[in-house]
Amino acid sequence: MRMRALSAVRFLAPPDWLIAAGFVRNCLWDSQFQQKTPLNDIDVIYFCPDNVTADRDLEIEHQLQLIAPYYEWSVKNQARMHCRNGDKSYLNSLDAMSYWPEKQTAIGVKLNKVHRIEIAHCFDLELQFNKKISRNPVRSVKLFEQRVASKKWLQNWPDLEREY
Repeated sequence: MRMRALSAVRFLAPPDWLIAAGFVRNCLWDSQFQQKTPLNDIDVIYFCPDNVTADRDLEIEHQLQLIAPYYEWSVKNQARMHCRNGDKSYLNSLDAMSYWPEKQTAIGVKLNKVHRIEIAHCFDLELQFNKKISRNPVRSVKLFEQRVASKKWLQNWPDLEREY
């Protein structure tokens, strides 16, 4: 299932793209806690400073829906997300992920030209395997707590621990 999603995005190949966030994080937590949670949506990020319109994101979502209609796609150009988040301009997709509220969320994967998976992450990869959800210090405790509650991570993975 995940390889089909990666192949779909690779086919469109938006610049500096990754499938990120829960697509990777939840898979790792499911493996660590020996459970299976449903995939809510697939977060596709890319970086294109030449076209930062939300319409471009919707166009890519529509194309992905035509290729793989069985997934819920969410596409965001990270070249404009700094405006929404009140940050300095991001340099690329990896830099944008370094501002995400949780360290374990700041991970993405892509399928390269020779069909190998590439992993991009902003923080120590070991954090993905420590059974914790860690706050990124560039974001507030309040935002971190709101996301932990709204995403129901502690309900879905009861042995997961918060780390501030």
